[in-house]
Amino acid sequence: MQANDELNKPAPTPTPTAAPTPTPTPEPTPTPVGLPDFEPHAVEGTEPENLIKSTAIMVDGEVVEEYENQYDILFDLPERYAQIDGVVTFRGDNFRSGAAYGTANVSSKSLSVAWKNTTGGLADSDGFNWTGSGWTGQALVAKWPEATRKNMTAMYDWAREKKNLVEVIHATLDGYVHFYELSTGEKTRDALFLGFNFKGAGALDPRGYPILYVGAGVDSSAKGSARALVVNLLDNSIMFEFGKNDGFADRGWYMFDSSPLVSADTDQLIYPGECGILYIIHLNTKYDEANGTLSVDPDNIVKWKYKGTRTGSKYWLGVESSAAIINHYAFLADNGGNLMCLDLNTLKLVWAQDILDDTNCSPVVSIEDGHPYIYISTSFHMGWRSSYKAEIPIFKIDAETGEIVWKTSYECYTVSDLSGGVQGTIAVGKNKLSDMIFVPVARTPGAGSGTLVALRKDTGEKVWERETSVYSWSSPVDFYDKDGNGYLAYCNTGFNLYLIDGKTGDVLDQMNLGGNIEASPVVYNSYIVVGTRANRTYCVEVK
Repeated sequence: MQANDELNKPAPTPTPTAAPTPTPTPEPTPTPVGLPDFEPHAVEGTEPENLIKSTAIMVDGEVVEEYENQYDILFDLPERYAQIDGVVTFRGDNFRSGAAYGTANVSSKSLSVAWKNTTGGLADSDGFNWTGSGWTGQALVAKWPEATRKNMTAMYDWAREKKNLVEVIHATLDGYVHFYELSTGEKTRDALFLGFNFKGAGALDPRGYPILYVGAGVDSSAKGSARALVVNLLDNSIMFEFGKNDGFADRGWYMFDSSPLVSADTDQLIYPGECGILYIIHLNTKYDEANGTLSVDPDNIVKWKYKGTRTGSKYWLGVESSAAIINHYAFLADNGGNLMCLDLNTLKLVWAQDILDDTNCSPVVSIEDGHPYIYISTSFHMGWRSSYKAEIPIFKIDAETGEIVWKTSYECYTVSDLSGGVQGTIAVGKNKLSDMIFVPVARTPGAGSGTLVALRKDTGEKVWERETSVYSWSSPVDFYDKDGNGYLAYCNTGFNLYLIDGKTGDVLDQMNLGGNIEASPVVYNSYIVVGTRANRTYCVEVK
């Protein structure tokens, strides 16, 4: 049988298939920090020398001509300022964008008292008795991480063990810091007597470290000269203090009504003082959560001061309002009617704008179409511009150049030591209120009355006004339900807390709290916390 030659042929060698080239995994795009394209600069009319005639810098006790921050401050966007749930500084964050956390469960659009607690009074060094909660008087609210809460030996056992505890921390005019559980008002620890009349809110450390930064509002009959304090909230001890009778100051008024900010990445405290000094302090914070230990060991203590071209018996030095910060640029509104943009890494002024008068309204930053703007207004200090009536402009300012975009003015009256104008801080609308701002204007249209004003962000035109028979120094708080509907918590010196529809200005409910409300409320979900001058702190639930 003849062999099949085809079968006896060797099998062909297969052509090797090339291995596919692996597709490289793309590197994740890093999240930008802050506003990468923000480059502030002066233009004609906003050159710093128009309003500021000199500045000086001290580092660790020595005056220096030039300064470069060795730690390179860079703040992120406000939603990433705090690493814990709550409201950790006056108006919440580095943009001062609001004193509300979470969402409210609003159904009947009504107010109900959840609890009230008693505060007290303390005489200052001149014998005047300061009572309750004053301006700005905002409480702070924190939902502490469980591990940190369990380290708090100053906290009562029940509170330390309570899951999801939310603590209210409230520095008041009686010299105490008071501590409450948010929903019940039960005291979470003994009130801490620090011995100074506290007008400002102070601040918590945004990193979630158990630290309170708080400053005296006046010299004290109990403790002497005003100063700022750094408090360990594990055991309620004072870790550090500064600012007392500071010899570098050009104004002998060593008070701290401002609420500080902390640069988390560089471990630096940024605290304006009424003496005309801005303090930047490297804290050297060490928090060992596992062992429950906390310390600070400050070094690189930097002081920046200035003098205005109008500084004198009028147009004083110093900052009572709270600074806003974009990236490494601080925006400071002072007692002398100056709004200043300061580079925190070089301590060089970038621009300055004239805002006319003693300013207690804190600058608020709003990002619109990718560009930052500042909303601010001023007060009417008797005798500086007039002794009877004066214009109070509400400004929208370009944060990059200091130029005025628009201004809307109200004619206000004033009273010595009880100024008219805008003493509260502007609320910038969000969600369904994102096209509006809300401004409390005191002593208009009458000498004793007040008006809450809603203005369009783009033009400054009036959307609505809500006049009350008495004026307000309190800052309105905008808060929202799950659908983005916006409401305002608004207080005035006539003892009233109002719940207002942010879209229309309609009063949905109101409540008499039995005392003058100078302080600003804070909102956590559906709870509003605010103190009065009548020695009461209230928590009111929005229903």
